[in-house]
This record gives sequence, C-alpha cells and structure tokens, in this order.
Amino acid sequence: MRRFLSRPDFAPPSIEVSLDADDDSEGYIFIAPKKGPGQYGPMIVDDRGELIWFCPLKGEKEYATDFKVQEYRGRPVLTWWEGRLVFHNGAGEYVILDDNYQQVKRVRAGNGYEGDLHEFLITPQDTALFTIYGPVHADLSAVGGSARGTVLDGIAQEVDIQSGEVIFEWHSLDHVGLEESYLRPSRSFSVPYDYFHINSIDVDQDGNLLISARNTWTVYKVDRNSGEIMWRLGGKKSDFEMGAGTRTAYQHDARRQPDGTLTIFDNGANPKVHAMSRGIVLGLDEQKMRAELVREYTHPGKRLLAANQGNLQVLPDGNVFIGWGSERMFSEYTRKGKMFLDATLPPGDDSYRAFRFPWKGRPKEAPSVVVRPSSGGEKVVYASWNGATELAGWRVLAGPGPSGLRPIGFVRRSGFETKIAVDTGEHYISLQALDGSGRVIGTSGKLALRS
Repeated sequence: MRRFLSRPDFAPPSIEVSLDADDDSEGYIFIAPKKGPGQYGPMIVDDRGELIWFCPLKGEKEYATDFKVQEYRGRPVLTWWEGRLVFHNGAGEYVILDDNYQQVKRVRAGNGYEGDLHEFLITPQDTALFTIYGPVHADLSAVGGSARGTVLDGIAQEVDIQSGEVIFEWHSLDHVGLEESYLRPSRSFSVPYDYFHINSIDVDQDGNLLISARNTWTVYKVDRNSGEIMWRLGGKKSDFEMGAGTRTAYQHDARRQPDGTLTIFDNGANPKVHAMSRGIVLGLDEQKMRAELVREYTHPGKRLLAANQGNLQVLPDGNVFIGWGSERMFSEYTRKGKMFLDATLPPGDDSYRAFRFPWKGRPKEAPSVVVRPSSGGEKVVYASWNGATELAGWRVLAGPGPSGLRPIGFVRRSGFETKIAVDTGEHYISLQALDGSGRVIGTSGKLALRS
C-alpha cells in the first residue's frame, strides 16, 4: 500500500503497471479497490499507476463499486455504489459528486428496497437505472432445492434522481423461469437461490432496456413500457441463432455501441466453461435473428479466467478498456486487439469494474502540506492536493512572518506527493499550486519553519 506524509489518512493499494505504451487514450483510470491490502474506495490513477484522487471509505465492511464519470444535469460527475455485501450482491446507495468533489446527491432505491452494487446508470433524462436483489420465499423442490427455499428476484428499477420517484420497475420472476438458470440451488433453505443474478442494465438505441443475467447466460431486451421480454440473446432459450464464438457463460456488462454492435465481458466461469475470459463484440442481425462474433479481446500474456466481475468499455477513439474483475487486472487495447496498457492490483485485491475517462477535478479543499527536518539540516516540505488534475507544480513562498511571503522557488509536481527541499533563513513558508500556464489555482496554509 502507499503512504504519504502530507496525507497520513490515506493508505491506498499500490498499482503495478507492467506495460505502458504511447497509444493510451485520453483520460485517467477509474477503479474502486476492495478486499485487499490498504484502504477501500473510489480511486483515480494515471497511466503510471500514480494516485490522482482517493476517497477512502470509513467503515471496514463498506465497499464501493462501479466508479466512473457520468453526466448529470449537463455536467460531468463522479458516481459509484457504496454499501455492504450481502451474499453475492450489495445493499447500499448511489453517490454523485461534482468536479469540486462535493456531494450532489445520494440516490436510494424506492419501494422499500436497497440498491445493489452491480449497476448505476444515469440516463439523459436525469433518471437513474440500477439493480436490486429481492429475496422471495419459494418452493424450489422442482429445481432441486428446498421446499422452504428463498429465491433472489433480479430487479431493474428506474427513479427520478431529484425526487426519488420510482418510474419503472421490472422483476425477473415475472418473466424468466427458474428453469432458465445454469445454477443449481442449495438444498439448504438458509442459502438463497440466485437463479438470475442481474449485473448490468443499458438503454438500447430505441429506448428499451438491455439486461444481463449472469446465471442464465442471457442478455434480455426488455420493453420499457410493458416490461415484456422482446428477445433473448444466448442461454437456454435464445431467440438468436448463435454464430461461432458468440455464446457466453456467466457474462457481465452488456452494452449497445453507437455502430449497433453489442459488447459483453464474457467471464466463462465460475465454474469453468471457457478456457479464458474475454471481451467480445457481437454483430446482431435483428431481422434474421442471428448473432456473429465481430471481435474478441483476451489477455496475450496470461490465461485470465475471471470467476466474477469485469467489464469492457469502448473508448471514443476506438480503443477498448477491459477490467478483468476478480483477476485484479485492467488493460487497454487498440481496436484491432493489440494490448498496450496492462496494470495489476495487489494480491487479494480487486475492482468490480475499471474505466478510462477524461476528467478535470478542482478540489474545494486546500492543498495538504507538511514540513519535516532532513539529515542535512534543511527543511523538507511534502505537498499534495487530492484530485487536482490541473496541478503542474508548486511555487514556494517564504518570509519572516505569516504575512508578506515572497516567492523563493518553483518545483514541478512529482506524483501524488511532491518532495521539496527548502534552504532558507525565513521563519514561515507557504505553497501556491500552479497549472500548466503558471496560473495560481490553489494556496496552502502558512507553516512555521522555525519556532
């Protein structure tokens, strides 16, 4: 894990970057580490794995997932799910921050439910689509389970973000039978049967919904008005003829792309069905109802098999960014499949999804600065400013008192925390944060060098 003198409250996991070519797309990397060493929480890093912004969660059993940039009320915002794990799903709420890292809204599920960790999607109408797992008592003996069992209903809910009003709610148990599942229920009545496992929701080009269910190996197109299933892709009851290489197993993150293709992160496990996990691009002919494999992305150096989690993001320049879920890695590829960025979280850690987005952060809080003595007798200043993406360097000011400080030097930003050796006879010091054009964008407090 990383430690910083200027931010002793931070202990984020270290990111190891093993491959970083010059073809990287614009923006930073967005992950939300959990389960491993260090603190958990939403984290932005650059292509070298250097920390840009971190928001450690306070509770030891609190997790964050699906950390990304979205748009709300016409402005870019940071969003994520935050809560606790319950079996393989989550119970919590959804967070929205502005570019000053100030909370705009906490979104909660309606109708007595708690929001699940798998999806939080803001629509152009400023509504939120998210997943919910609802336990329902059921006789599961027909599928090999307990007569006094519990099944988890996969729920897609849409709410108005501002008012919290529920606009749409879809229940898998109303439309998808238990026989579609590839998962066998436990014979113990105390273990709920997660027959569906909803894990992504996307808005299709016609406004209807695409819902991915891990345990039926199926992507469902759902009518947003009636809730009826318009078609099934994959699984036991596919409406599409599945071409070579198009069938998925335990998949995540089904997304319609602007060119009409559908992207999916195909886990292929758990248990193992495919040799390795992959990101795939499918062409769907909805007239002839046939699916064709357009492209697939696998890890060239390792046969990664993600037992759970994972995503595929198509970037504006055509590059593809993949989060390998439980395999704790994330990679970037050219459209044609050449990998040029590869990075890894520490052992035991993972991030549900991983993304790349452009982002300009302007923190409201002041820069963090501390002074420490060095072995040579001079003072050393350690400076950081959590989330300041425009920070290019530090101007050092010094003087005999807290007022009337004058510039004595400049140091370029060096990673999250910059180390600055100060050799001056003055008693007080302060730092000005400068952007690339030399404009002052922030000022630290005044620190005493000598008593």
